[in-house]
Amino acid sequence: MPEGPSVRKFHHLVSPFVGQQVVKTGGSSKKLSPAGFQSLWLQDTQVHGKKLFLRFDPDEEIVSPGNNLLSESLQKGEQKEEARHHQEVYDQSSRSLGGDDVFPSGDDGPQCLEGDTPAGGAERWLQVSFGLFGSIWVNEFSRAKKANKRGDWRDPIPRLVLHFGGGSFLAFYNCQMTWSCSSPVVRPTSDILSEKFHRGQALEALGREQPVCYTLLDQRYFSGLGNIIKNEALFRAGIHPLSPGSLLGLPRLEALVDHVVAFSAGWLQGKFQGRQQHTQIYQKEKCPAGHQVMKEALGPPGGLQRLTWWCPQCQPRLSPEGPEQVQPS
Repeated sequence: MPEGPSVRKFHHLVSPFVGQQVVKTGGSSKKLSPAGFQSLWLQDTQVHGKKLFLRFDPDEEIVSPGNNLLSESLQKGEQKEEARHHQEVYDQSSRSLGGDDVFPSGDDGPQCLEGDTPAGGAERWLQVSFGLFGSIWVNEFSRAKKANKRGDWRDPIPRLVLHFGGGSFLAFYNCQMTWSCSSPVVRPTSDILSEKFHRGQALEALGREQPVCYTLLDQRYFSGLGNIIKNEALFRAGIHPLSPGSLLGLPRLEALVDHVVAFSAGWLQGKFQGRQQHTQIYQKEKCPAGHQVMKEALGPPGGLQRLTWWCPQCQPRLSPEGPEQVQPS
């Protein structure tokens, strides 16, 4: 599923529509009827980790969209980046959203979820969880760029389309949507792109005996962190994915958290500038130093197994004999 930087940009795409009324709906969603959005007002939008939250109300309120107006270049950058995945979305349309890219372990999203429509008198908060190639398009639909394996040129079908005044609209692709009976439960201290991200909490979690690559994907401590960020941060910190956190010294763990935050922030900045994110180890055959890269599906027993890339020379595995010692300078 899209990682924190992508969902943050989706939030910026939606924000300019806050304060507007839905005048027409469409989409293929069956679990949540698109017609239920007819005449509702989009009143607020929030983002937390890999989830987007939208608040709808039947009555108009005085709202302020804030300073999230999106430049034309940002919208074009989003569409250019997502275009690479158009046909992949279609080819995977038969896959369930319950795969390993939807709900990472330790997900701490809002509870008390309802069905097709919000309960009477309850706040109408919509939780949006994106699939592997989930995306949001503004005033334009995703188009097929090549034929699929069957030779068909079929455009991806949006799950939900919300039309607003003046002909503008939002199209949601490859996502799961659920009404919540209460305001979203968010913990900014775990969000890797939040100013309130709690480094101490993250370091404590990483210091456990289990492999650090498991902990990094735990959304309770690293909300918004996905497989790309995991691979890149571990490589840049020179840490083997299966290194138990308890064997790593505090300086190494601090460096790992630094790389998580820096890579995520740089990725988000690149999205605003329309640049494709450059990776050093993720899906590579060789590392920047020219060493052969290893690839294996790793994950906790009975949990999600995620493809992991690492360089055995740049990220040597630690000896289990004892904690890593800090060398004197």
